[in-house]
Amino acid sequence: MSQSILVTGGAGYVGSHACKALAEAGYRPVVYDNLSRGHREAVRWGPFVEGDLRDTAGLVVTLADYNIKGIMHFAALAYVGESVKDPEVYYRNNVAGTLALLEAMRQSAISILVFSSTCAVYGIPDQLPIAETTAKAPLNPYGETKF
Repeated sequence: MSQSILVTGGAGYVGSHACKALAEAGYRPVVYDNLSRGHREAVRWGPFVEGDLRDTAGLVVTLADYNIKGIMHFAALAYVGESVKDPEVYYRNNVAGTLALLEAMRQSAISILVFSSTCAVYGIPDQLPIAETTAKAPLNPYGETKF
């Protein structure tokens, strides 16, 4: 059997494309998504688990049930304007959710994580294209929660 990779936010646009690429590369993507922004019909390349990223216990069960070897983390709220209007929701979801995921990984002895960030962590860059070494200067709560 192929190795299973958990894809948080795998029912969203980027996550679903990552799942397709994983499946084509011979992996078994396991989608973990609460469907608050994603779409169940986008999950076509592996199993689906509906769950909240902030639920450490649920994540630990999923990691064990599917024998997960690594994680691609795309689950996040991602609207700049919305993050300015209600920053607490963004911190609870994006930061607390990531911390819960990291704790589940620790409990499950999983050390492989690909974290999807955003160019919003750079603010207004001095030059394009933006390099990974560019200074971070987020201008909004969304960028801050992905830093």
